[in-house]
Amino acid sequence: MKTAFLFPGQGSQSVGMGKDLYERFRERVDPFYKRANQALGFDLKELIFSGSEDRLKLTEFAQPAILLDSLIKFELLGQKPDYAAGHSLGEYSALVAAVVLTLEDALVLVNKRGKYMQEAVPVGQGGMVALMRIEYEKVREICAQTGAEIANYNSPQQIVISGTRDAVLAAKKLAEENKGAGIELSVSAPFHSSLMKPAEERLKADIAKATFSHPAFPVISTVSGEPETDSVKIKELLMKQITAQVRWTDYVLKLKSFGVVNCVEVGPGDVLTKLGKRIDKDLEFLTFLQVRQ
Repeated sequence: MKTAFLFPGQGSQSVGMGKDLYERFRERVDPFYKRANQALGFDLKELIFSGSEDRLKLTEFAQPAILLDSLIKFELLGQKPDYAAGHSLGEYSALVAAVVLTLEDALVLVNKRGKYMQEAVPVGQGGMVALMRIEYEKVREICAQTGAEIANYNSPQQIVISGTRDAVLAAKKLAEENKGAGIELSVSAPFHSSLMKPAEERLKADIAKATFSHPAFPVISTVSGEPETDSVKIKELLMKQITAQVRWTDYVLKLKSFGVVNCVEVGPGDVLTKLGKRIDKDLEFLTFLQVRQ
C-alpha cells in the first residue's frame, strides 16, 4: 500500500503549535528552531509559541511558521512517503521533505513570498470567497461574468475564488442566487489570482538563486498537477506557482491513480484531512497526531 504525505498551506497556523512536541522531543526539535532563527534573522520560535494570533497570521510570518512546523513533524514521523503534495505554501514544505530545497533556503523563500504577496495588492482591495453547494462549471460561468478567478478547487463541495473584493462579492451574490452558499475568507490578499503577478515576478529572481536537488520522492506540482522528479523542471514550475490555481481535488485523485491508499497530513491542523474525506471515501486520511498515537 502506497502512502502520500500532504503538507498544509496558510490558515493552518495557531499560536502555540508544536510547543508540546518541543517539550517532549527538545533535543531533536530545538535545532530546527535555531536554524530557522538564524536563516530568517528573527525569533520565529518566540513568535510561534508566545506571539499574538494577529501577528502570526501575517503572511510573511505565517508561511515560514507553517513550513517549520510541518518539517519538524516530518522529522518526527521518520518515514519516507511514496509521494508528497502540498497545498499552495505546502508545496515548499514537501520540497524540503524530499530534499529538493534546504530548510534554510525554503524558509527565506516563503518569508519573501509572503511579503511579496502582501505588497502586490493594497490591503482591503483584494478578497477571497469560499463557495459551497455549486458546481465547478457554474463557478466558471460566474467568474467569467464578474472578473473573479478560481483560486482553489479544494473539494467537490468547496471552490475558493479570488480577485478584487468587488469581483468576489459580486460572484458570491450570483452563487447565492443559484442556490449556492458563500463565505468571505479572512485573508490579507487575493491569493492564486492574476493580481499576484507582481509577487510572482519578484519571487522568480529569488527562486532562480536557490539550489534545487533531485527529489528523494515525487512531489505533485501545483502548476502541472503531476508528480515531478526533475529538479530543473520543479524550479521552473515553482516560479509560476503564486498565480496558479490550486487544483487540490485533482491532486488527491491523481495520487489515488498511482496506487496511494493512505494520506497523512504533515503539519498543523487537519484541514487537508477534512477536505480529503470529502474528495474520496476510498482513501484513508490521517493527521500527524493520529499517526503518532
